[in-house]
Amino acid sequence: RTLPPNFSPLGLDANVFALVQLVRRCGDCSIALTMHQVYLFRRRSSSEVSCFVKYMVFGFNLIGLTILLIGVWAQIEKTPFSQLGTRLNKFYLDPAWLLIIIGGVTFIIGFTGCVGALRENTCLLACYSAFVGILLLIELGIGILGFVFKDWVKEQLESQLDDMIIYYRDDPDLQSLIDWIQMDWLHCCGIHGPADWDLNIYFNSSSEALGSPEAGGVPFSCCRSAKREGLINYYCGHGVRKFAISPAACLKIYCEGCLQRGLVWLERNFGAMGALASTIVAIEILGICFAQNLRSDVFAQRARWHFGI
Repeated sequence: RTLPPNFSPLGLDANVFALVQLVRRCGDCSIALTMHQVYLFRRRSSSEVSCFVKYMVFGFNLIGLTILLIGVWAQIEKTPFSQLGTRLNKFYLDPAWLLIIIGGVTFIIGFTGCVGALRENTCLLACYSAFVGILLLIELGIGILGFVFKDWVKEQLESQLDDMIIYYRDDPDLQSLIDWIQMDWLHCCGIHGPADWDLNIYFNSSSEALGSPEAGGVPFSCCRSAKREGLINYYCGHGVRKFAISPAACLKIYCEGCLQRGLVWLERNFGAMGALASTIVAIEILGICFAQNLRSDVFAQRARWHFGI
């Protein structure tokens, strides 16, 4: 029950050495053994899993939830407008649905990583790594296909832009997006020029016979001076296409199409866009690495607990 007086603890394992020290302090081996078991249990229970990884995955989940809530809020806010009979038929043109889809996917992926990190669940962490890996492969595939089939992508983009002009008045979010692109971002009008607005039933020249005040015109966001002293002139584009677009008309409205202006903007900001894409890819790769590292930490903790190391 006690140690010999000439006993030396040199060369012993750390756990055995700690037990010897307890025996010397307590003077009784049974009491020291009980205290040593408590010490081992507390040591095994203390997690060495990185808190940084947990909070990083939690932040990713929070971002996804925020985007999802913004999309849901935007969809709810325009419900009264949809009940007036101008509901958008093509949901993929609705920015609110785009936010809901992006936010939902981000939230689901982040949720598996968040719960897996907080609960140290290796199965959920493996799912998180798989989801992010699949997302990364999809993004790389889209980038490669877009580079290889540039002409096809351009045709599809023009088709979608045509639909955006056709449904301009059918969705308030789509309308706000187009106005922002034309007036605040690219300073353009239509896809290839102001004449593209003839695709919209409200701005079509033949709608003058139906009494449309916007017939033969363009939206206010095409005007160069739509904003003056904080006020917006919503009627500045009325009737500007009733006659041939002249240089004088181009002093009043933007005559360059948004597609060409967008391509010019991409060329000017190619470096920044490349850096942004590289940053997103790097974050996703780091997310996979952190999740796998967290799984390794959890497995190591379980092994130490199992073998009493």
